[in-house]
Amino acid sequence: MSGLREMNIQDYDQMVDLWHSIEGLSISNADSRTNIEKYLARNKSLSFVYEMDGRIVGTILCGHDGRRGFIYHAAVSPQYRKQSIGQQLVDRCLQQLSEEGIDKCHIFVIDDNEVGNHFWSRNGWEKRSGFSVYSKDTQ
Repeated sequence: MSGLREMNIQDYDQMVDLWHSIEGLSISNADSRTNIEKYLARNKSLSFVYEMDGRIVGTILCGHDGRRGFIYHAAVSPQYRKQSIGQQLVDRCLQQLSEEGIDKCHIFVIDDNEVGNHFWSRNGWEKRSGFSVYSKDTQ
C-alpha cells in the first residue's frame, strides 16, 4: 500500500525510527508512545503518515486548542523528498483544521534546521518575529 492515510498508534515504532533519522527534528519525553497515543485521541483525524511499499516515509502530527492549529514532527525520509509528500501531508492537515473551524496554524522549527526552515518558507509560511517561546517542565 502507498499513499497518505490517518496516523494511528500502531505506526509509532516506524514513526520514531523516522524522526530519529531526520536532522533538525528534536525528540523529547513528550514523544513517548503513551503521550502520542493521548495526542492522537485528543486530535482525531488530524495527524497523518505517508507510506511507500508498506513503510512509513512521511509523518505529520497536527492538533488544535480550539483557536489555532499546531503542526509537529512534519518529516519526510530524505530519500523520498522532492516528491510532494511533505506538501500533501501539510495540505491534508490544513484542510482538516479548516473543516473544524480553525483558520490559522503554527509550526515551531528549530533555527538551525535548514531543510525545515527552507521547506516552510518555500511553501508560503511566514516566519514570525517579535516574540519568544518559553518552555518549562511541569515536574
